Amino acid sequence: MSTPMQRLLAEVDQRHFPNPPATAEALAAFEARVGWRLDEDLRAFYLHCDGAALFMPWPDTNFWILPLAQVRRGRVAIQGRDEDANGPATWYTLVDLQDTDFVLVDVSQKKDGRYPLRDGYHGTFPDPVHSRIIASSFSEFLEKALASGDDYYWLDG
Repeated sequence: MSTPMQRLLAEVDQRHFPNPPATAEALAAFEARVGWRLDEDLRAFYLHCDGAALFMPWPDTNFWILPLAQVRRGRVAIQGRDEDANGPATWYTLVDLQDTDFVLVDVSQKKDGRYPLRDGYHGTFPDPVHSRIIASSFSEFLEKALASGDDYYWLDG
């Protein structure tokens, strides 16, 4: 019997553009670098593929799930500075949406063992009203992104 995450990873393999898997050593090095541990969803994803382009290959994709080596603080990626005035230290880039827009993983709000994901639109970042939670977990985000037809599902309505 497959888990929801296994089903999503099979879809990434069949219809999208996954990178080769990260090694256990790469995961450990990543966690040492950032100072937090990957949750179950993210660990499963990165052991399956170290990043992926959804719908179209890089560089034409709207959804580029970053390889571990490119995950960094959102405030650095969006604002160019690693200072508290430029956003929370606990929001990390996870998905590059092009033009310095990202989906961010919020490692300060782990719930039920999983981190929520936030909208990281550069025009309003780091305003918490506009950097709202768009998925309660990576698996929820991935499921909605894969079903979106290459649209930013959280912008509907």
